[in-house]
Amino acid sequence: MNEKLKVGILGGTGMVGQRFISLLENHPWFEVTKIAASERSAGKTYQDAVGDRWKMTTPMPEAVKNLMVVNVNEVEKVAADVDFVFSAVDMTKDEIKKIEEAYAKTETPVVSNNSAHRWTPDVPMVVPEINPEHMKVIDFQRKRLGTKRGFVAVKPNCSIQSYAPVLTAWKEFEPYEVVATTYQAISGAGKTFKDWPEMIENIIPYIGGEEEKSEKEPLRIWGEIKDGVIVPATEPVITCQCIRVPVLNGHTAAVFVKFRKKPSKEQLIQKLVSFKGLPQELQLPSAPAQFIQYMEEDNRPQVKLDVDFEKGMGISVGRIREDSVYDWKFVGLSHNTVRGAAGGAVLCAELLKAQGYITRK
Repeated sequence: MNEKLKVGILGGTGMVGQRFISLLENHPWFEVTKIAASERSAGKTYQDAVGDRWKMTTPMPEAVKNLMVVNVNEVEKVAADVDFVFSAVDMTKDEIKKIEEAYAKTETPVVSNNSAHRWTPDVPMVVPEINPEHMKVIDFQRKRLGTKRGFVAVKPNCSIQSYAPVLTAWKEFEPYEVVATTYQAISGAGKTFKDWPEMIENIIPYIGGEEEKSEKEPLRIWGEIKDGVIVPATEPVITCQCIRVPVLNGHTAAVFVKFRKKPSKEQLIQKLVSFKGLPQELQLPSAPAQFIQYMEEDNRPQVKLDVDFEKGMGISVGRIREDSVYDWKFVGLSHNTVRGAAGGAVLCAELLKAQGYITRK
């Protein structure tokens, strides 16, 4: 590709915005040309607006340091110079819905990390390996918005990435009841230990809104398009507890599953390691070559050793074993700010480009 698509980052100074900027450095298809943030950051260079709040382990890319930050509410001004935007704005749900649709109505596609539009019936919520066909609902959304190229697409919550892909790989065995407990990193709250010292050597057994998302969002991903909207699946029924743990990056899930068709351990492992999706077939730039790895050791996956598998875009699974109440249980691990947030959104944008939904303006 000769010319890269021009990208804007809405909410570019926050942790997820920073992760977008890090991941897009040297991206073969996309180039960050516009950064938008709150009014207090507008008019400053990106380097000055972020100051000492750069939270990534890699340095701030040189290409963005001197970009002038624009007020995110100046929709026309931001949209005029970009082909599409990633959204990581920190606002109320209603404000996010409104501003993302405002960008879409300027004929600017919006690929969002936010939860505001995850239950808007004609907005696709996609894990590209699982439900790429849901992007077709964009055609119905455009009719509602009155747009020709503008739309909103979202990625799901970070907490489900460590088990929803696994259950998808096992679909033919008909999982119908799932109990999951997620142990979630503090970066999921946009924090580091420096920001949140009370999390050191601590566990908090509550993350607002997270359990409902963890139980319901997989069903929407497994749903189907009917009459121009996405209708969620009804199974498997999922019940979940979400716990904040003193880990910087990486969400771990301990999961118990009942199946209608009884698989062997060998069948379960084989389905995981052979599971591929459209991103692997299309060889999208951010797609992991191996989406799910299975680890035989009793003490894996571990956050310290395994969270960066496939540059944080792969899922690590271990400890598949029979259960005395459920059929099987396992432990899954995913990188919450890469696969679970900005990286998942970048992969969605790559898929949208490959499908012809994102083009040059």
